[in-house]
Amino acid sequence: MKDNSNISQELLEIIESYINGTMNTRELNDFNQLLDLDEDFKTKVEDIKIMLLGIENQSLKTQLDELHKDIPKTKVKESQDKKVRYLYYSKFAAAAAIIIAIGSIWFFSTPKNEKLYAKYFKLDPGLPTTMSTTNNFDFYDGMVKYKHGDYKIAIEKWKVISEKQPENDTLNYFLGVALMVDKNTSDAIPFLERSVEAEDEFIFLNDAYYYLGLAYLKEGNIDLAKKNLSLSKTKLSKTLLSKLNN
Repeated sequence: MKDNSNISQELLEIIESYINGTMNTRELNDFNQLLDLDEDFKTKVEDIKIMLLGIENQSLKTQLDELHKDIPKTKVKESQDKKVRYLYYSKFAAAAAIIIAIGSIWFFSTPKNEKLYAKYFKLDPGLPTTMSTTNNFDFYDGMVKYKHGDYKIAIEKWKVISEKQPENDTLNYFLGVALMVDKNTSDAIPFLERSVEAEDEFIFLNDAYYYLGLAYLKEGNIDLAKKNLSLSKTKLSKTLLSKLNN
């Protein structure tokens, strides 16, 4: 479980409302859309759910112990707790409404193509980097950087090789993907276009068409996005294509 100590009180209360089922329909729809878009946020929600469950169990044990000691006093305390809970959730409802409203403005103001791109872009894990030979040392050295998240360094190394080997399909493919994750989608498109030129001879062809479709989607060219996604046989391509056609 990740450390959630830095989470704001307002966000914590919103997540509690989601877990407790007290959101209205609009708030719940917005919250579920955010869960679909942001894996890190989804993980944080699950962590907080586990944390709250532990607190709830401990609270229940404490209440049972008190019940065994003094039933009349426990009843009075329960009545007080209800009042406190009511006041707490009244305060929470107001805070949640504000936060959800702000989140809704962000969500609904984001173009559909960018939301779909954010949801369906998954980084290619890269190639094994055993480097048993020195023939392609520079390429695999760049792959090591890529797999460690040093995308700018990988891009620099691969661009040098690309000047000498402009028709290298695998190089063009990974260079395109690295540029995409480095938020240079427009620069990625020419490399991905080159990578699919070999057609059936290229082992990453389906993946290359998928990323090329994603790149055009990010750039707002829906027609070319659909065209390239339709040429890919990957499951994600078919799913994304169905979203674009709806």
